[in-house]
Amino acid sequence: MAGAEAELDNTGTALWLTDWHTDEYPDWTPRRVLALVGGVQVGQLDFLVHPDGQALAVWMLEVEPGFESRNLASVMMDALHAAHPTAWIDHGSRTLDGAFWWDRYTDPAPERNIHNRPPEEWARYFDALVVMGQRARNAHQNRRYGLDGHSAAEYRHGERLEAEAAHWAPAYRQAQAQGPDPAAAELYGGLRLVLPNALQRAVYDEGRDAGQRAEQLLDHIGHGSLPYAAWHTTPRAAFEHMAQQQILAHGPAEDATHVAFRVRLTSGREAPRHTPRATWVSYTDSPGIEVELSAMSWRSPQTPWATHTAEFDQPIDAAIAPKIWADASAQYKARFDEIGELRPGQSPRRATAADPLAGREADIAALAARLKEASRRRAAAALPASAQEESESLRAPQQNPSPHSPRLT
Repeated sequence: MAGAEAELDNTGTALWLTDWHTDEYPDWTPRRVLALVGGVQVGQLDFLVHPDGQALAVWMLEVEPGFESRNLASVMMDALHAAHPTAWIDHGSRTLDGAFWWDRYTDPAPERNIHNRPPEEWARYFDALVVMGQRARNAHQNRRYGLDGHSAAEYRHGERLEAEAAHWAPAYRQAQAQGPDPAAAELYGGLRLVLPNALQRAVYDEGRDAGQRAEQLLDHIGHGSLPYAAWHTTPRAAFEHMAQQQILAHGPAEDATHVAFRVRLTSGREAPRHTPRATWVSYTDSPGIEVELSAMSWRSPQTPWATHTAEFDQPIDAAIAPKIWADASAQYKARFDEIGELRPGQSPRRATAADPLAGREADIAALAARLKEASRRRAAAALPASAQEESESLRAPQQNPSPHSPRLT
């Protein structure tokens, strides 16, 4: 990682490259480098990745007060370059602190910094108007505070920024991305909880049936209290999201339980409003969405390798909670109260498995007749010839009596 890592006071320091979430740019994948000291978050670098992986946009770089002198910002930026070794990078515009940091930082890949290259090379990824505005702001900061800011590497275009921006702006192409389809895919979402002591002991007791423990945990959470934000396509992503929330919240991990749910929308229902191009699903205007809960997993962030999982043979009907109770649907309110618990008289239902024989009655009757006839033929073939003739005669159809035949009165 260039030279920054060698200068790092790395006692108890770790970097974590992970995801984050923003609805502002759903076409690009949000990524994050977290700097941890002693397990506590002290810095982060947020950036966006184009769907083809060949362009990055730096969103924010910050280090907590008291940790600025540990070279963490430079190490995080080096990690970004190392994780994406071929991508164009837009470092964006800089604050005052950012301008002084950039003046000291050694850019490990100036040839991939779009501020150093002509727009014809990168204009399809980035809006030239926005980029030229960033360059103008950065140049102003440098002049005002007497900073170099790597000015020797910056692209010399020979035209006014406004003219070049206007010329290349039409080359920009919006990213084409498609997120998961919640109407067809199974999704995974999670909650962070601090459980009552007795319940915590019970749900981690491996001597008990996992399904019973899962239902006990669900009863505590509420069948209608599944989260409306950040549903993922893998359980790993759901747990990773919760772990990141735990770090950013600076909460006591030893008291927490992370619970992941695997759900599918109730059959036949359209997917509620969501951002279709994001790499995750968030129901930001959820009115309370019926889902089939087919599995639950839970673990402590202190021991993530010890994950408890229960898969239900028949999914339990549950619901994603409404974001705002006043906007909840009448159907949701009829079944759940404001905290997502089942109302009196409502019981947890399980989805019934589809009958595999439904609609096949005629085929089944025909098959039974064929089997019965084949069985009769095998039995007849085993009889002596005389018995076979007698059997056939008994099976011969009887003729209707003649109209002139004598009848008994």
